[in-house]
Amino acid sequence: MLIDTHCHIHDTDTYKFALSRQPVSSKFLKKDPSFPHEIGDFTPDKILERAINNDVKQVICVGTSHEDSEKARDFAAKHPGTVFWSYGIHPDEADNIYSGEFASETEPEKMLSASSGLVAIGEVGLDYREGAPRPGVSGKNNQVKLFETMLQLASDRELPVIFHVRDAFSDFFAVLNNFPKITGVVHSFSDSPENLKKSLEKGYFIGVNGLATFADIPLPPLERTLLETDAPFLTPKPFRGTINEAAHIRDICAYLSREMGVSEQEMAQITTENARKLFRLQHPIV
Repeated sequence: MLIDTHCHIHDTDTYKFALSRQPVSSKFLKKDPSFPHEIGDFTPDKILERAINNDVKQVICVGTSHEDSEKARDFAAKHPGTVFWSYGIHPDEADNIYSGEFASETEPEKMLSASSGLVAIGEVGLDYREGAPRPGVSGKNNQVKLFETMLQLASDRELPVIFHVRDAFSDFFAVLNNFPKITGVVHSFSDSPENLKKSLEKGYFIGVNGLATFADIPLPPLERTLLETDAPFLTPKPFRGTINEAAHIRDICAYLSREMGVSEQEMAQITTENARKLFRLQHPIV
């Protein structure tokens, strides 16, 4: 059994965006005309069905805004025990929130107080890539303010955090020093061995996805590894040129098993145990 600890399969709009940027390569259609390639193939229920058929028995749908988190919550409610969700506001949204576009800072509390299937706060964090501030992306001060707010929310509710960090590890660690009891996972880690070591020293798990199959990034020890897709993005080899989905956890597992010198069965077993430990997941119904 496998678990996708980070995906966005609940949001059809995200898949429309992915398809507009990366149409499915014709080479896959030549090999198999039934290969998923149209937006109708990527409804949340169809994606989940393909995942389950590939032994991915549980998924966590990760929120990136208040509205997106609501979609994740509603999808999880349709599939109890199989689909879980997280409440998150991506750092790119920070300026919008503090300019007044976020209706109320009490909205998260209202939403979380009567919700089931919630397993984490995230994805939240800091994103300074290509410099900040930059057009259309939030500045550093608001990002830090939002990150601290989300960490306090996680602390108050004793929930783990799904961290999004890009080119911002210095500030990331500085903020987390004020929240020493926070647990979590550094999603889609792609930074230096030094920052990987610091993340591990703080007790965080590391999310590994399809990026590892085509980029030179340091890998964490197996006992701290979580498998994720970040679907519909970061499709692993050999499926580059197609839209990512939760079923590809199986391919990521196979790749990492070869890289780490363990069997696929051991890779699946240990990463599943890691996910259950961090997110307190129960065994699936299906």
